[in-house]
Amino acid sequence: MVLLDHIASGLIFSSIIVLGSIGLSLVYSIADFANFAHGDTMTVGAYSAFVAFGFVGGLGGAVLGLPFGFFAALLVGIVAAAVVAVVTEKVVYEGLDVDSIGMLITSIGIAFVYRALVQMYFGADPVRYDIQALRPIEWLLPYEIRVTQHDVAIVVSAAVLVTGLHVLLQYSDLGRKMRAMADNPDLARVSGIRTDRIKLWTWIIGAGLAGAGGVFLGLYNLLNPRMGFDLLLLIFAAVILGGIGSVYGAMLGGFLIGMIHELVPLFTQLGTVLPLVPDSFAIPISNQYASAVAFVIMVVVLLLRPRGIAGEAV
Repeated sequence: MVLLDHIASGLIFSSIIVLGSIGLSLVYSIADFANFAHGDTMTVGAYSAFVAFGFVGGLGGAVLGLPFGFFAALLVGIVAAAVVAVVTEKVVYEGLDVDSIGMLITSIGIAFVYRALVQMYFGADPVRYDIQALRPIEWLLPYEIRVTQHDVAIVVSAAVLVTGLHVLLQYSDLGRKMRAMADNPDLARVSGIRTDRIKLWTWIIGAGLAGAGGVFLGLYNLLNPRMGFDLLLLIFAAVILGGIGSVYGAMLGGFLIGMIHELVPLFTQLGTVLPLVPDSFAIPISNQYASAVAFVIMVVVLLLRPRGIAGEAV
């Protein structure tokens, strides 16, 4: 069925959105500002992996159709994004004596800097990882589901990263301190928690997840200097829909926004997807308006639940 193919595409795209949304939500809940450079941090991770893969792509072996070299490059992309975010925090954000709005405006400038540097070095033309394209998985073709092992690798890797974050937040000392600081930073500080160190770890984890999302976005599509910026509004929509400051809300919001974005094209072919629905009921919405439809649904949900699906708790 065409529906199953779009659901599969939605699951893949949602995996990328979720990784970006979690990082943005973490930074917002602990650093207390909306980081507009988050999307371009994803771009930094993607291009760092692109460079690394040029050196390690010849490593033998493969997992889910991807060479071991790609996963080594993925690790480089995660580390590079985290390092860039930490350096930016130390050099720029930490010394600023401004409110959240001032930090937000500063982050917009940082985003332009990231993007300009990437474009200066790599140019504006799209590039791709030097990875052999794969045919769709054979046993899924009778169901009209056209996904490759690369797509499965994206979903599985994202699930592993999200599960690791859940374990960190719920069962580690660092996770408990992060949740305490997100709930009440002043109380956390007087309780003896070293909030500066927790904020630093927040940047590392949030940017690292964003870097992973950028690497997977480059595998899913192509790499270009605007790739993270073009995804940023959808990531913000996911965070707002899930509940600003809620990591688990960001996961749910990212999943919903990603699925909606990929299911929108079905509105133009309701008669094919739902045989009992006449073709006259099809809604003529172009794929280019998928993001707009996702935002409309976000607004409707927020009208019914203003604080988002999961409220504000981490």
